[in-house]
Parts: sequence; structure tokens; C-alpha cells
Amino acid sequence: MTQLLFRDDAYAKSCAATVTAVDGRGIRLDRTVFYPMGGGQPGDTGVLRFDGTELAITDAVKGDGPDEVIHVPAAGTALPAPGTEVEAVLDWERRHRHMRMHTCLHLLCSVVPGSVTGGQVGADRSRLDFNVPTASLDKDAIEAAINAHVLADHPVAPRWIADEELAANPDLVRTMSVKPPTGSGRVRLIGIEGADLQPCGGTHVARTGEIGPVEVVKIENKGKQNRRVVVALRG
Repeated sequence: MTQLLFRDDAYAKSCAATVTAVDGRGIRLDRTVFYPMGGGQPGDTGVLRFDGTELAITDAVKGDGPDEVIHVPAAGTALPAPGTEVEAVLDWERRHRHMRMHTCLHLLCSVVPGSVTGGQVGADRSRLDFNVPTASLDKDAIEAAINAHVLADHPVAPRWIADEELAANPDLVRTMSVKPPTGSGRVRLIGIEGADLQPCGGTHVARTGEIGPVEVVKIENKGKQNRRVVVALRG
């Protein structure tokens, strides 16, 4: 088990932690600010600082348990022993761009009808795939709608609901490719006031204005009714 600090504070850039285990997969800590790859969002990168040294972390992935994070070290580096106290520090610029992009994709999801069949968050470009006919998507209209939500500077905040409440409201789940984890008794939602509400375990900005101007780069045909919408940050 790892205490997932990013769930409550996506803006935490570093934290003190203790190494709980080290093996061929990587390093486990008792608490972390590193988001592990999942839900289309890449794992965080950064460094662990300890004993006057700095160890590069090239990825963060999910471990065997639901709240276990494995910090993947750069190849060939000396690893800290269990019990070592470390400072875990994010590559904040990369993470923050992922936060802006992830919230942008929720806005995209809110303005395009149809189920989401796939998606990927990137630092520069991101995409969502939709199960919709070609004629229903207008590139300029989608871009204008997203940027209107950005300019509105809506608050963005997480909240939790019980598994039973999610089961009673299946329309909250927009994606066909990734189902929200259930079984622990509660599910995390991300709400964008006046725009969107859906299950999500990722990291997001606090207000839509923080995303900045967005460009819809292209819309691609990926199948009979599978349309890929690619978006990019303009700055």
C-alpha cells in the first residue's frame, strides 16, 4: 500500500517518504506524489533524493495492489535500501502539462456525443476516440466549444461516490475502453462545474482557465464509426 498524495493534492510537487521495498521492477515508497500510468495518463517522472545523491525515476507504474506504486529507476543506477528516507520530486513541468491535457480531454468528452473507445494523454498532443459517425463532428465547432469552457474558468474538483451510486447512474461512465475500478466501496469522480462529471483517477488542474488555449489538430477516421479527435495546447 502506498499513500497516494496526488489524489488529494495534484499540485504537490514533492514529498518525504520511506522506501518500503526494492526489487527488479523498481522502488516502492510508503507515500508518493508520483502518478502511476493508467487511464490513458502516462506515469510521472522525476527524481528520488537521498544520502546526497539523486536517482532518476523514468516511469511510475501500478503495482500488485490497488494503491501500490512502483517507481522505475534509470537503468544501472544504485538503488536505496528498504528503510531509506528519500525526497520524491516530480518533473513538474511535464506533470502539469499532463494535468492541463487531461482536463482538456474531459472538456472534449463533454462537447462530443457518443461513447469514448480509447484515449491517450500527452504533454503536447492528446486524443480521444469516439464511437460516432463522421458527419456528427465539426472540427471548428469542437475547438470553439472547448475554448469557451476554458475561458469560462470553471472550477474542477474531485469527489467520491459509493459503488452503488455509480451502478445506479451508468451514464456517468463515458468510456468503453476503461472501466472505473469498483469493489473498494467508493469511486472517484472529477467534476467540471457546468460541463462534465465522470469517474477518473487521474490528475487535473483546479480550474479550466489553467488549461490555456486549445487547438483541435485533426479528426481521423479509425473505423466504421470510430473517430479520433487530436487536440494540442497552444502554449
